[in-house]
Amino acid sequence: MGNFAANEGLSIFVILVWLGINAFLFVHFYMAFLTDKWYYTRVLLGHALSWARAPAAALNFNCMLILLPVCRNLLSFLRGTIQCCSRTAARQLDRNIVFHKLVAYMIAFHTAVHIVAHLFNFEYFMDAQLNRNSSWLPFVLSEIGNGDNASYLNPIRTNETNPTIVMFTTIAGLTGVAITLALILIITSSMEVIRRSYFEVFWYTHHLFVIFFIGLVFHGFGRIVRGQTKASLDTNNPLECDKEFENWGVNGSGCAVPEFAGNPPMTWKWVVGPMFLYVCERLVRIYRSHQKVVITKVVMHPHKTLELQMKRKGFHMEVGQYVFIQCPSASRLEWHPFTLTSAPEEDYFSAHIRIVGDWTEALYQACVGDKTQPQEAWKLPKLAIDGPFGTASEDVFRYEVVMLVGAGIGVTPFASILKSVWYKRIQNNQDVFTKKIYFYWLCPETQAFEWFADLLQSLEDQMAEKGVTDFLSYNIYLTRWKETEAAHFRVHHEAENDPITGLKQKTLYGKPNWDNEFTNIATQHPGTKVGVFLCGPQQLGKSLEKQCLSHSEEDVKFIFNKENF
Repeated sequence: MGNFAANEGLSIFVILVWLGINAFLFVHFYMAFLTDKWYYTRVLLGHALSWARAPAAALNFNCMLILLPVCRNLLSFLRGTIQCCSRTAARQLDRNIVFHKLVAYMIAFHTAVHIVAHLFNFEYFMDAQLNRNSSWLPFVLSEIGNGDNASYLNPIRTNETNPTIVMFTTIAGLTGVAITLALILIITSSMEVIRRSYFEVFWYTHHLFVIFFIGLVFHGFGRIVRGQTKASLDTNNPLECDKEFENWGVNGSGCAVPEFAGNPPMTWKWVVGPMFLYVCERLVRIYRSHQKVVITKVVMHPHKTLELQMKRKGFHMEVGQYVFIQCPSASRLEWHPFTLTSAPEEDYFSAHIRIVGDWTEALYQACVGDKTQPQEAWKLPKLAIDGPFGTASEDVFRYEVVMLVGAGIGVTPFASILKSVWYKRIQNNQDVFTKKIYFYWLCPETQAFEWFADLLQSLEDQMAEKGVTDFLSYNIYLTRWKETEAAHFRVHHEAENDPITGLKQKTLYGKPNWDNEFTNIATQHPGTKVGVFLCGPQQLGKSLEKQCLSHSEEDVKFIFNKENF
């Protein structure tokens, strides 16, 4: 229970507070539209009025939040600021995309409720105009303001129209349609299958958020939903005058003709702050994108993995951080995140990029292509870099015992960590707080090991030379292989070095038994907090998180951290 609180306590608290604010706003504004000011509006619309306005208030709150989790420079600043005070709070910032998605789902939910309620409202407005009966209060209310149109209640001013025409000829209608279409496209293109298979579709449609926010700000300027003015309430008490509507305005009746006005637009007050922060964020990105980046070396590794070594004036990084890369020759608009595989101690920064899509293929063609000879630096493509940005892996040296779990290309953040270990512990003989690292690398194919094997071999040799072989324990798993390959591996199993990686540590086949691994680590390190760091698929993350919870006892705590960019 204690470990669950350490891993998830603050996250659950934040989510509960967020849900509580949503619930409070919904209930508060639902009840606010049940007051006397809106009595005559409810005569026309019934409870559909409250069902439209309550989600609108919650929408304002969530639209205020939606941009903040993607202000990565702001988050990086906050992470660095609060990290010294609270590691748990800093870890919550690594879940920014998860929160961004939750807020988006909430926006979609409240938008659906808001739209359905307003569809009913427009039908009620239209019915009040079509049923032209002077002894029917909704029709009488609809006729108010026909003269100078200064104080009307029903925005549909004639019975010779229909709700569709009103929808496309009013500010609220036009902006509402634009907002809804933009939201539908943004959410549908964000589905996992589309985002992974057609990233460009996801990238470009996400920029419809500009249309979404412009429409959102101007949506309320039409003031379609109107209530009785404060002055009018003094001359026409709806609780007393609703039955005397045929005598409204007659001398001695005590009930003047009610006057109505719309609420001033409020949405801009909710979103102007986050919009300003986001504009500043984009300006910072633009400034960084114009800083000169020099590609010093291009290496093509097996398994279609491209390594770019780069330099930029004033660039400083920490282990496990990532950058966004733009290659104008591939696309002038697209920015893609890549983990830095270099160590802070090196005089360059690098990224390993798997060639798996249109953008990475275009980058590969620009850097390597069919050329057999190394290109001169001035012939290499121009790049723009935004970052670096912090991740959970920055905290790795804050734990005495560390588990690093990488799946496939997900090993990249740990390349930076292991290189830094080599510089700190082996080359410079620096004392670090971390005393033991358990490294697990899971790959489905043999070729994936090749580009990373050189680093592991170097670490293995240097640790043996320095007599610190117990500092790093690593296990490499081949999770999928052919029967013929397996037979070949078994023949060479007795060789001194592994036939796949060339390491003294033999490659293991199949998937790790995480229950045994966690049990062994807990046994060997009593009274220790173990940092578990994962860069890999969601399913593996769920499995490891479950193990962290089940194996944490009073004297051993496993703290789960996952890369989320």
